[in-house]
Amino acid sequence: MSLPKVALLAARQAVESMYDCKCNVYEYGKHKNQNTRTTEMSEQCVLEEQPCRISFSSLKTVVQSESAANIGQCVKLFISPDITIKPGSKISVLDKKNRLTEYKSSGVPAVYNTHQEIMLELFRGWS
Repeated sequence: MSLPKVALLAARQAVESMYDCKCNVYEYGKHKNQNTRTTEMSEQCVLEEQPCRISFSSLKTVVQSESAANIGQCVKLFISPDITIKPGSKISVLDKKNRLTEYKSSGVPAVYNTHQEIMLELFRGWS
């Protein structure tokens, strides 16, 4: 059984009211250089200033090494379900304190009626 459209719209507005960041999305691939008219591999901005929210949580599993235990961190992006972000895209997030952090989408997003969730990892360069 699905929710009525009014309830779905209200739920989506509630989720989007919590967005407190903006992000730009970049893809790396073949692009035509308009000056030289050649095809080059480059970074291209495909989405600008999209409202979003970042969530941080610690992973419950602890990886034990010889020197110390490491606890991992899970970073998740919440954004509109109408947007398509390809796995491996670079996502620059400007948070509410005007800090810019670059991430890489690390897989296929979980898309819901009200939002989508994308697991992120720190961007360390194009593979």
